[in-house]
Amino acid sequence: MVTRMSRLFLRTLREDPADAEFASHKLLLRAGYIRRQGPGLFAWLPLGLRVKAKVEAIVREEMEAAGAQEVHFPALLPAEAYRATGRWDEYGDDIFTLQDRKGDDYLLAPTHEEAFTLLVKDLYSSYKDLPLTIYQIQDKYRDEPRPRAGLLRGREFTMKDAYSFDVDDAGLEASYELQRAAYERVFRRLGLDYVIVSAHAGAMGGSRSEEFLHPTPVGDDTFVRSASGYAANVEAFRTLAPAPRAVDGLPPATVFDSPGTPTIATLVDLLNERHPRDDGRAWTAGDTLKNVVLALTHVDGRREVVVAGIPGDRDADLKRAEAAFYPAAVEAATDDDFAANPALVKGYIGPWTARGPVLGEGAASRVRFLVDPRVVDGTEWVTGANEPERHVKSLVAGRDFTPDGTVELAEVREGDPAPDGSGPIELARGTEIGHVFALGRKFADALGLKVLDPNGKLATVTMGSYGIGVTRDLALVAEAHADEKGLVWPRAIAPFDVHVVATGKDEAVFEEAERIGRELEQHGADVLVDDRRASPGVKFADAELLGVPTIVVVGRGLADQVVEVWDRASGERVPTPVGEVVDRVAATIAAERQ
Repeated sequence: MVTRMSRLFLRTLREDPADAEFASHKLLLRAGYIRRQGPGLFAWLPLGLRVKAKVEAIVREEMEAAGAQEVHFPALLPAEAYRATGRWDEYGDDIFTLQDRKGDDYLLAPTHEEAFTLLVKDLYSSYKDLPLTIYQIQDKYRDEPRPRAGLLRGREFTMKDAYSFDVDDAGLEASYELQRAAYERVFRRLGLDYVIVSAHAGAMGGSRSEEFLHPTPVGDDTFVRSASGYAANVEAFRTLAPAPRAVDGLPPATVFDSPGTPTIATLVDLLNERHPRDDGRAWTAGDTLKNVVLALTHVDGRREVVVAGIPGDRDADLKRAEAAFYPAAVEAATDDDFAANPALVKGYIGPWTARGPVLGEGAASRVRFLVDPRVVDGTEWVTGANEPERHVKSLVAGRDFTPDGTVELAEVREGDPAPDGSGPIELARGTEIGHVFALGRKFADALGLKVLDPNGKLATVTMGSYGIGVTRDLALVAEAHADEKGLVWPRAIAPFDVHVVATGKDEAVFEEAERIGRELEQHGADVLVDDRRASPGVKFADAELLGVPTIVVVGRGLADQVVEVWDRASGERVPTPVGEVVDRVAATIAAERQ
């Protein structure tokens, strides 16, 4: 049935909402697709639901083509399974929890690995039942501390999550590749550019994790890539460590006074003024070792202070630190933390003093000392001497101090070498549109999912997890396909194929608009007819704002048996004989749907 704007539940806005920052947020609100209900919470209106349903249809088609079957779980789930896997505590404040009238704990699920695992455990017991891939399209909930950007980062969102179940690792690899390929087809059909990057697994765990990122200046993720195709998000980037060097012949470590050097910059200035290098080169921040003191709060509540040594010309990246120490929460050490660790002299921390090592192996301190991968044996550093207003130069790793391990938390920079040796990297911004995980046996082990193998022995099932952010991806399509006048939907997910606009007051114009709409519908098109008695300017502005890919304008030209066909994406406007318009538009739609 043709949809008429005079009856459509729709109100467009002429001005951008005050709290909307991103184009997708502004336009989806202005065009009447969604309506804000609270921080990170939105109602879906008729136009928005039509687009959302088309995105979901594409996802369903590709999931089924990859052999997955659809199920549906409740969003409200009991806590027991999440406690068994440890994620009840790992998620912390990021999930919505509640109790029923009996005092039992529940959560609004942020993801459903536990539920899927228990369902398969309940129904399957033999390797003959596998492989299996099942999926759902379901609303998820996360207590975002700072909901922003409309649908891009909300507290309620729609997600497709699929899970594969195999009896061995070879089966998991095959299932993983099927889903990975299906994701590429989904994003191509949605009209979303993407880059596949290696990623940190986080709460999901597993042996392999890849994100599909949509490159966009408004992205909330930073990723790296090289010209040869290497790509990773910054949390998963691994520093290419230099080869160790010989320590023979290096000068001894020397402590020197360094008053008034609260920063790396002031320390470098003092070095160049009072302690020039023997080789004639100027000291730089890269010659110094910056010791960052962090406090980790582990899931059992234990607080631990760690020191991380990184090159002084780099800052610490909190997101990389969070990934490095996951699942512990990470923050800068407080005054109380320093008071509890008197071996650390604030502002002048270092792993060594003239009396010997104070951090790392062989030191009396119980504070863990981890270093950047660039700090290899034989490298020389200037760093704190663990005495007020004193530093030490020619401190050699592997000779004067031995760290407890390495840690990846220094910022990644444009031009850093890719870890696969493919050359320098570049940095880019992107937003996650999908994520695939080779989970392995983490959840199956925790929840006891086993089947009999071909030898009649119990084998733990190996799993994969595959997520697509349906509502986020919809918003990103809106972000990528828009102009200064409004939305420009790709036909695959547009709310309608054709927007027929009747302009003027002549009743014949409205009758012809209705006829064109009916005949296009008979050709299989979804049609919106603007039959309102409003000014042409209002109607044209709404047509461009709503973003339907083809607009047919019936107006004064009807007296000459001509209507105008607009292509919303290109802006091209073609006068067309009224007797030919239905066949021409129907042919365009059919060609674009192929």
